[in-house]
Amino acid sequence: SLASTAITCFTRGLDLRKGTEDVLCPANCPLWQFYVFGDGVYASLSSVCGAAIHSGVITNTGGAVRVQTLPGQESYPAVNANGIQSQVLSRWASSFSVTAGPKNTALEAVGRSVSTARPSTGKRPKKTLDKKAGNKDCKADIAFLIDGSYNIGQRRFNLQKNFVGKVAVMLGIGTEGPHVGVVQASEHPKIEFYLKNFTAAKEVLFAIKELGFRGGNSNTGKALKYTAQKFFSLENGARKGIPKIIVVFLDGWPSDDLEEAGIVAREFGVNVFIVSVAKPTTEELGMVQDIGFVDKAVCRNNGFFSYQMPTWFGTTKYVKPLVQKLCSHEQMLCSKTCYNSVNIGFLIDGSSSVGESNFRLVLEFVSNVAKAFEISDIGSKVAAVQFTYDQRTEFGFTDHVSKEKVLAAVRNIRYMSGGTATGDAISFTTRNVFGLVRDGPNKNFLVVLTDGQSYDDVRGPAAAAQKAGITVFSVGVAWAPLDDLKDMASEPRESHTFFTREFTGLEQMVPDIIRGICKDFLDSKQ
Repeated sequence: SLASTAITCFTRGLDLRKGTEDVLCPANCPLWQFYVFGDGVYASLSSVCGAAIHSGVITNTGGAVRVQTLPGQESYPAVNANGIQSQVLSRWASSFSVTAGPKNTALEAVGRSVSTARPSTGKRPKKTLDKKAGNKDCKADIAFLIDGSYNIGQRRFNLQKNFVGKVAVMLGIGTEGPHVGVVQASEHPKIEFYLKNFTAAKEVLFAIKELGFRGGNSNTGKALKYTAQKFFSLENGARKGIPKIIVVFLDGWPSDDLEEAGIVAREFGVNVFIVSVAKPTTEELGMVQDIGFVDKAVCRNNGFFSYQMPTWFGTTKYVKPLVQKLCSHEQMLCSKTCYNSVNIGFLIDGSSSVGESNFRLVLEFVSNVAKAFEISDIGSKVAAVQFTYDQRTEFGFTDHVSKEKVLAAVRNIRYMSGGTATGDAISFTTRNVFGLVRDGPNKNFLVVLTDGQSYDDVRGPAAAAQKAGITVFSVGVAWAPLDDLKDMASEPRESHTFFTREFTGLEQMVPDIIRGICKDFLDSKQ
């Protein structure tokens, strides 16, 4: 009988060369690492052993599997089976099915390991791990909206694919690096693959190579709107807090209007770049509906989001500057919302009049406000200072870069008990907590929570904080005098001053504080 080939956890259908092949899957492959596309019939991009476990042919103890090559399919469904979630894939060039292999082959297993996309041997784990993670400094979820219209034609379409492939490789795609997908614009838009389908540059390159030219009018506006609305959902692999980017490739000019699509993309928080190639010449301008099509579609009309190449030939030198743009997340102005672009410092009164149980209610208020924001190393940040006569930084803006960690840190704040020197505490926080983020991209807010009269002047320190670019909200409870609260608050004072008789009243103020922060953020962007 045929000797079976020993394969690794990561060997894919397309790594096997024969029409029918008997293989041996190893034991204990990590289920969560499997890439499997389809159900019963699997795209050749799928892991063979993953597909075998998914279809129930073997379990995670490994075993003999017979792999049968099949033609490509129009679509592969996502199905959860035997601990593996297979993924959706549209149109792939070839497929395979799996059945149980001949029983006795375990004895005759030839240790001839097929070379695979990812070595499972631990020879240089450090290197492969880093490669899998990708370029962590480049925070981006990118849709390449490629031109598949008759304008570009088959020959240049292939050059376009080469260029997009080079950009994809240089980006440093990986589990923790940028993720990319491709949409083809022609008569009707078609999502070729999503962000979640591949997390390695090799796989993306292969998928780009396989793309077929569709032809038709260049309805780029239609495709851009469709991509902005449909492409970046969480179930399709978009990640929270990572800038969403669409790179539109346009040969010549679009057949339809881009203005509405540009507005929709901005509303959805998507950064649109336009790479225009061979832009209309003087003699062609009469055929172009709207000469200003680039300015209407890009995120901001500031020059950063538009990119020009004279032709599709010899484009290698254009790869790196484009990649640098796509990786500069602080320039992604359309991603910035109040939820992901603010620093909020909480100044918490720990004086003896508050008491332990009310102090818990104050911390709950802090948590509920913080919870509304997207906290990450490139998103919003939260800090907390507790004060009596003294001040104690509970945590600074850079100490905790995830929501879970911030909320855990708030829960762990211990009540100090003592006097009330609010003015000193504001000065301390302005200097020691906000001082470190003063030149950062985020807008700064300070929420002061107090239940009584301050022993020192609050007006001077609050004015200094505001001068340093910090917007102050004052929240008073019980015996906090209204004059003090108003003296601390930013203008207009009415909308930045809050008061409640009881600590239990703090809960109702949460949505107003969040709305206030968002309103100020938007006003500052006008």
